[in-house]
Amino acid sequence: MVPPATFRSYYGRPVVRAAPWEKDVPAYLFTGGLAAGSALLAAGGQLTRRRGLRRAGRLGAAGALGLSTYFLINDLGRPERFVNMLRVAKPTSAMSMGTWILSGFGVAAGAAAAAEAAPMLPRRGLLGLVRKVLPPVGAAAGLGAAALAPALATYTAVLLTDTATPSWNAAYKELPFVFAGSAMASGAAVGLIAAPADEAGPARRMAVLGAGLELYNAHRVETGKGILSEPYQNEQAGKWLRSARTLTAAGALGALAGRRSRIISALSGFALLAGSALTRFGVFEAGIASAKDPKYTVVPQRERLDGKLR
Repeated sequence: MVPPATFRSYYGRPVVRAAPWEKDVPAYLFTGGLAAGSALLAAGGQLTRRRGLRRAGRLGAAGALGLSTYFLINDLGRPERFVNMLRVAKPTSAMSMGTWILSGFGVAAGAAAAAEAAPMLPRRGLLGLVRKVLPPVGAAAGLGAAALAPALATYTAVLLTDTATPSWNAAYKELPFVFAGSAMASGAAVGLIAAPADEAGPARRMAVLGAGLELYNAHRVETGKGILSEPYQNEQAGKWLRSARTLTAAGALGALAGRRSRIISALSGFALLAGSALTRFGVFEAGIASAKDPKYTVVPQRERLDGKLR
């Protein structure tokens, strides 16, 4: 007798189309998360009266946001496309909501960063008035940016998992937590690198919490999705994610060990930044690989259908 056929593809062709995104997109994912994490760090510094930590977080958030906006617009091709997305607010669209979140966060983070320039302004005249107004405005804006930071850090994960890309879609429960933890770790890295060592306590705790959240949920994505976990382990994506795991863990341990050493703290910060970036690039590459190979679409569908028939 002829054995039952095992259908794994349609003439070897992809069943779903891979996202037409270039490397600007994972760079945007990383810098957006960095901006969100830095804003949280700045709010922590503000509320605990740590001026150096607050300054590092605010300037880090503004700088990362500028880079994030550049990568997004560069991927869109024309700047007016970003403006056109603001014409509509569609709650069911992660892209639409993300555009508004990014815009609102940008205004708040920009105002908070501008407030750090207040001490450099003259005490008299119109600029003297600006000098007086900026600190309270910056305080309110900094807390506003921190309030939007969780949404900014995680909406990109929702955007990826809302597609038909198999390995992204399968990780819809865990990927927002991976991105949230990665954002916290990278934001903490800014404090470890730029803030005085005696003010970096909140950054150290944030680094450990963010790294733990990222590593735990990334492990679930890489091992708990059956065949759809394979793209997270194989080829380029697997190399990036393994390196990210090592760097993130080392950065968290260094954050704890470097309480009295500015050098160890800074090295830990750079490790966390590199780990966060590699996490975003690894997740991005895994999704693209899963869309290009038809077995990652066909096999899970057959398994679900067989389960229903049984």
